Amino acid sequence: MPPLVTLDTSQHPYLPQYSSALFAAKSLKKLSFEDIARHLGRSEVATAAIFYGQATASPEDLQVLSKILELDHAALEPLMNVFPDRGRSVEMPPKDPLIYRLYEIVQNYGYAYKAVLNEKFGDGIMSAISFSTKVEKETDQDGNNWAVITLKGKW
Repeated sequence: MPPLVTLDTSQHPYLPQYSSALFAAKSLKKLSFEDIARHLGRSEVATAAIFYGQATASPEDLQVLSKILELDHAALEPLMNVFPDRGRSVEMPPKDPLIYRLYEIVQNYGYAYKAVLNEKFGDGIMSAISFSTKVEKETDQDGNNWAVITLKGKW
């Protein structure tokens, strides 16, 4: 199994101050995003987005996070009771190769996606607010691993 994700603040200088505390506790407890997501009743991606300040944690999320990560709820709540500041943590174009490849997918196929979506749905846009996503791993008959990313947004 791959190692758990930790946080290198030098690579992410614009994250909220609570991110460091969440990642440190996650590492100390040896919990994956999948483990934490199971406790929160959220997807892995939605859970990770909370850690990076890209999604809002509900009051219930804060209670659960405080409990499973053994963090002081009274100290954590005012730090996390803010609106997310989406998009600041990644410089454009992205430097991280994996994030750059995702960016490259939109660069290369963005207009094709738009054309097909417009033909299927008419004029409009896919929501990134009424939205869900998941990441799955598939292994083919030759043993090659494939990343399957599903994006689901309200039209």
